[in-house]
Amino acid sequence: MNAKGRDMKKIVRDGYAKIAQQGGSCCPTKSCCGSANLAEDISRQVGYSTDDINSAPEGANLGLGCGNPVALASLKKGDIVLDLGSGAGFDAFLAAKRVGDAGRVIGVDMTTEMVEKAHANAKKGGYANVEFRLGEIENLPVEDNAVDVIISNCVINLSPDKKGVFDEAFRVLKPGGRLMVSDLVLVKDLPRAIKDSVEAYVGCLAGASFKKDYLNYIKEAGFENIKVVGETFYPVEAMANDATAKVVKNSPVVSLDDLKEIEHSVASIKVSAEKRKK
Repeated sequence: MNAKGRDMKKIVRDGYAKIAQQGGSCCPTKSCCGSANLAEDISRQVGYSTDDINSAPEGANLGLGCGNPVALASLKKGDIVLDLGSGAGFDAFLAAKRVGDAGRVIGVDMTTEMVEKAHANAKKGGYANVEFRLGEIENLPVEDNAVDVIISNCVINLSPDKKGVFDEAFRVLKPGGRLMVSDLVLVKDLPRAIKDSVEAYVGCLAGASFKKDYLNYIKEAGFENIKVVGETFYPVEAMANDATAKVVKNSPVVSLDDLKEIEHSVASIKVSAEKRKK
């Protein structure tokens, strides 16, 4: 990874550390967000049910997702599931209920504060079949051919080495294993002011790849039966940490036309793929 990639990883790590410490997706105090339940509002908007939201421990849902990969992953009792970029544990806890006591969920996140928060949430919720590991998704702390299903939610777009992420995902999946990710991709280029913004990068925007490149990374890793099972334009107000709003507010070079253009540049996609059985 080059120096720019390492710098961006540090920026993302620091940004998500602040989100973990603040306990929400937009700011330290609820009053500045316009809604006391912003994380829940965002989660409903991207595909979670009220039952999903209410079943997880308080503080696990930070409103950082762009889809609901658990709902589409066809999890079975006894599955071993790996959550890439597990954050405070929201998707991991939903997966844990589906795989049952015979199954197991492993969450990996590179932010110490998020892992600590997830551990606390697991203890609070009494989840004995979930563990969280500190590590990078480009270099997973997981052995080869170890998991049945990989899920990820609006995280891989933040990596400066997306190909490396899918290479690692392929390595740790068992033959016959499945990948189900929700993520943000570009369908056309972003305005330069947004593309160059650090805040937009932490908010999942500036790091996004074009859709065709993203799907090609999955193919190059060795996956088969790659399918886009859902695709929608992603609402600006749902982007993590309200990054776009901050960019517009703080930058005199971002116009209202730029903001409108963003809404038709970024798509939320749900992608499934498989590792061939031996």
